[in-house]
Amino acid sequence: MSKQPVQSSGELAYDTLMAALRKGIYAPGERLREEEVGERLGLSRTPVREALRRLEAHGIVEHRPRIGAVVRTLSHTEIVEFFEMRVVLERTAAQMAAQHGAQAEFDTLSALNEAIERERDDPVRGSMINQDFHRHLYLAGRNRFLLDAARALNNSLILIGPTTYTDPRRVAIVVDEHNAIINGLNARDPELAGQAAEAHLQNSLRYRLEQQAS
Repeated sequence: MSKQPVQSSGELAYDTLMAALRKGIYAPGERLREEEVGERLGLSRTPVREALRRLEAHGIVEHRPRIGAVVRTLSHTEIVEFFEMRVVLERTAAQMAAQHGAQAEFDTLSALNEAIERERDDPVRGSMINQDFHRHLYLAGRNRFLLDAARALNNSLILIGPTTYTDPRRVAIVVDEHNAIINGLNARDPELAGQAAEAHLQNSLRYRLEQQAS
């Protein structure tokens, strides 16, 4: 029986800090002090420093003179570019999932979508389930290169800003749009599923830009 590889302290710190960023514990533009991060997450300073360097290499954290490590903030243009790439990848994922995905995977997407609706009073939890929904859509596409591209891009989700799920109306719209994607998958209709995925992300971009402007 093979042993599971043991995580180094730096890898553990990286994973822990990434989880905190995904939960919104640290927001874009917020300073990351090694000592404070270590105390809050129960980590020592050396692995935290290593994790911050790795996050900087991945474009999630930037080093500012006289300030230190800060969670990067995306500009208006970068947000638009990010969603443009998500449209390309996710439309393709939905199309491929309609062709290659298993019915059990579509059922999982339905269950995750129902969970998002149930958690409408907990925006952070709902947002995390939403990330699971999109990850499972890519998995159903059965293409490892597409999945790798999505993983690299989705690190930028951390930098988009606070979840929009604090608006209950937004949650209802997202659930309906997810259902449209699932309907296309269940029908085994790549065009229908792809169009629904694209419409969903275009609406997400529109809502995000409206929030940014208000």
